[in-house]
Order: sequence, then structure tokens, then C-alpha cells
Amino acid sequence: MTNLTRRLAIAGATLTMLLAAACGNGLNSSGGARIDARVDATLDYLFTTYPGTKALADEASGILVMPLVTEAGLGIGGAYGRGALQIDGVTVDYYASYQGSVGLQIGAQQYAHVLFFMTEKALQDFRTSDGWAVGADLEYAYKGEGQTLSAETTTQMNPVKAVVFGQAGFIAGASIEGTKYRRIIP
Repeated sequence: MTNLTRRLAIAGATLTMLLAAACGNGLNSSGGARIDARVDATLDYLFTTYPGTKALADEASGILVMPLVTEAGLGIGGAYGRGALQIDGVTVDYYASYQGSVGLQIGAQQYAHVLFFMTEKALQDFRTSDGWAVGADLEYAYKGEGQTLSAETTTQMNPVKAVVFGQAGFIAGASIEGTKYRRIIP
């Protein structure tokens, strides 16, 4: 690794940590009650704003709700969020989402996402896997409007439907990324 590459890596990691801390996505909070309140508010917003997702949730074997994910990057990026896995409307586990990315990217954004597990097998595979999903994204977010064009191994191999919404901030770029969902005890 050259000195310039090392400096860019350190600068990108530092920027990511500072922006994630500044965006207030609950890094320092504790307790399942706070996560549950955010999950409930996120689902209310999702079902009100996108009514078709209610039928999707009713058909799903389980849903993973990540109410607030903060992402930042400058060449090297990362994202973090916490949420809950619900089965039949009841929280059964809490998860943290960690993402690392590298590519032509700059900026920061916050968003929510929900994974709908449409079969018992997909839900079981998620709950027993190590949680990595590798993908490629082309995205932008600006003033509350965002678009993402992506391909991900989780949704390509399993009947899992992902909805990303509520994007706010400014981010632009193309990247290769990996996401890990890890069960946590809040």
C-alpha cells in the first residue's frame, strides 16, 4: 500500500466514523424499547406511504426492519444501522447492519430498509447464515429523493424482497459493497 493510498484509506474511515456519529442513528443508545419504537414508526410510514407493502408484509414469513441506516463514503465508505426481525408482527431478534464499500463514491445519506422474507426457508437461511450479502450499486440521493440500482446475492439467491426508502442526504457514486447483519442484544 502506498502512502497516498494509506492516507486516503485513513481519511475515508475517519470521515465515515465522524459522519455516522454526527447523524445520530442510535450508535450510543441502548435497549430494545427504543429500537421497537423506531421499527413501529418506520412500518407505519412505509405502509402509509407505500400501501402495497402492507400486503407484502402480510404474505411474508418474517420482515427485518432497519429504521435508520447512516452511510458515508469518500472512496472508502461504510454504513451502520440497527433494527428488528419480526415474525407475525412480533419482534423475535434484534440486528445490527454493517456495510463496507469501496469505489467511486462521495457523500453521506440516511435511509430505512425492510427485507421481506417470502418463504420459511428464506427466513431460516437468514437466521442461520453469517449474514454477508455482496452487491454492486449505482446510487444517488439528494434532498429526500433517491434512486438505487443494485444487484445483491441475498435477493438473487433467495426469495427476499428489499424496500429502501426515506433517503436523505447527498451521496453519489458506484461501489462494490458487502453488508453483514449480526444478531445483537440491545
